[in-house]
Amino acid sequence: MGDRLLHVTESQQFSREILYDLFERADKMRDYSGDKFKGRIMASLFYEPSTRTRLSFESAMKRLGGEVIGTENAGEFSSAKKGESLEDSIRVIGSYCDLIVLRHNVEGSAKKASQVSKVPVISAGDGKGQHPTQALLDVYTLYREFDRLDNLKIAMVGDLASGRTARSLCYLCSKFDDIELTFVSPDNLKMGGDIKGHLSENNVCYSEHDDLNNVLPRVDVVYMTRIQKERIEIEDYENARGKFVINRENLGLVREKSRIMHPLPHVEEIDLSIEIEGADERVAYFRQAENGLYARMALMDMILNGS
Repeated sequence: MGDRLLHVTESQQFSREILYDLFERADKMRDYSGDKFKGRIMASLFYEPSTRTRLSFESAMKRLGGEVIGTENAGEFSSAKKGESLEDSIRVIGSYCDLIVLRHNVEGSAKKASQVSKVPVISAGDGKGQHPTQALLDVYTLYREFDRLDNLKIAMVGDLASGRTARSLCYLCSKFDDIELTFVSPDNLKMGGDIKGHLSENNVCYSEHDDLNNVLPRVDVVYMTRIQKERIEIEDYENARGKFVINRENLGLVREKSRIMHPLPHVEEIDLSIEIEGADERVAYFRQAENGLYARMALMDMILNGS
């Protein structure tokens, strides 16, 4: 498999070889009912709110037979409230567990934690930086929906400046062939120059547009993201909210075999009825969220048990 993963702090760590190994493991995890992690403990350390990421990691550990300790509001309910540094917290918590899953509001925190931790650290989101396991479950979803990762046209829509999920997915897209990316965002929330530079260096074709309806009929994947209200100025939020929306009217522009994805939670950028979400095969974001459980089970198995 090549180099074994120890810590997971950024999407760039996943080679094609590692990804396909993970997909194979994740498929097997869908029916897993054993206790290979019996006696293992995962520390769940979340400094930012989370529903899917935290619960899927915790469920993954329990389904593998392990136990979970931690807090969902580490900024308030940990010694960080007393001024303890992240590094000291990680040094201590690492002596209580076999694996740390960390979400932090400051970009670069996961890498900082990995440099002092005696146990593996998995980033569960890192400020405006990256969300590598979200990117992992995103490409796993693409693999299951299309049975391929090469030759896909993907539109990324919404807050591309501060949305770490789209940034992380771009890094993984650069591992595959004949990927075309279309960025659809408000002028004030465009994809960062660092990501566009990375895509250019890796010969990934990308373009920027401001007309969603014009893009919808031309792509295989519509990757919607919400406007990150908590990470931007209120003026930027007001200028961007509601600008790009998938609703009943423009859903008809999405091709029959295309897929709509979203890292969730979705708010005003998707306006579809529960009935459409449940019946329309193009709506893939709830399958995407479920895939996160199996992808994270596979990732933890790879990190703690190796090949």
